[in-house]
Order: sequence, then C-alpha cells, then structure tokens
Amino acid sequence: MKQGKFITLEGIDGAGKSTQLAWIVELLQRAGLNTVVTREPGGTPLGEQLRTLLLDKSITMHPETEALLMFAARREHLDKVILPALTQGQWVISDRFTDASFAYQSGGRGLDGGKLAILEQWVQGKLQPDLTLYFDVPVEVGQQRVSQIKSVDRFEKEQADFFQRVRAAYLDRAKQFPERIKLIDSSQSLSEVKAAVERTLKVMLNHG
Repeated sequence: MKQGKFITLEGIDGAGKSTQLAWIVELLQRAGLNTVVTREPGGTPLGEQLRTLLLDKSITMHPETEALLMFAARREHLDKVILPALTQGQWVISDRFTDASFAYQSGGRGLDGGKLAILEQWVQGKLQPDLTLYFDVPVEVGQQRVSQIKSVDRFEKEQADFFQRVRAAYLDRAKQFPERIKLIDSSQSLSEVKAAVERTLKVMLNHG
C-alpha cells in the first residue's frame, strides 16, 4: 500500500489555520483521498489531557517543562495516530506539529533551539511533514482576531512581543525549509486565502 502524506498547518494564534482546515480536508477528499484530521498538542487521549494542562492559564511552568510536555504528547500522537494512518495510505492533516515547538518554545519562550532539535530527533527521527502550510499574519491582526474569543488560553494571553518572536521564528523556519514550508498570506480575504491554499495543494497532488 502506498504511504500516505503528512500535511501540517502552522501560524501564530489568530492566523486562521482552523478556518482553513475544513477547506483543506474538502479539497483532499474531492481528490479521492482518505484523510485523518488531528491536532497538537492533543490527538490522543493522553495528548488531550496534556493539552488541557498546557493551555490552562492558571498554571505556570518552566519553558523546558512546557517543551517536554509538548514532545511527550507528540510521541503518543505519532505512535497512536500519525504513523499508523500514514502506513495505511491515509493523508494526515495536523493543526500544528514540531515547527510550533521551535516557534513558541524557542522563539517565544527563548528556549535553546539545540535542545529542541535533540528532542525532535529523539521523538520523530527522520520523519518530517510532506507539506507545511504556514499561515502568516501581522501580530496585531492575529491579536485582534483572538480578542474576539470569549476566553483565551495560556498562550493566547501572551503580549504582542511574545507573538512577534513567535512569528519571527516561524519566518526563519520557512526560510530554512522552503521546499516543505509554504507561506500563505492569511491577512488577505478568506476567498484569497482559500485560493492560495488550493494552488499549493494542487501542486502537491499533481506531483503525487
């Protein structure tokens, strides 16, 4: 059986990833592909419990603790969801993956990226997404969108300078891995963003 493809969605809070998720699934299913939709942190019963801890704004934790919990959830996610689905020929779409750790824990929190690289190698080996859609938006736009949410989580309550560092880290990752990470300007209208996503996915679909 042909191995499935692994697509991840990334961006700062308020970038519009979740809005585009259903559209991406629809495009892939229209192409006759079986899809699995998941998220990080989370995706498994244990991962969802860790997500609750990680997003709880009443909890404070050391940046290294935060990173270790993220990678613990990711190890379960790979074992229970991502790798079995890919082996069965399914296409996996994940709302966030390891690029988020480099953006939030290294860029945002200031954690040594070398430590994250060690965790990345340990937890996932050579596995990388086949395609990462990075939804880029100015921080002020993202924060304005998040402000419309009734209750913000532990990350969403951070100040603008935190998200400036996160965005800068994402842009650095995109420059470092241009073949994998495709930048989508999500400050555009919803229809323009959808069109950009469709163009990017069609390139991938046409190349098998």
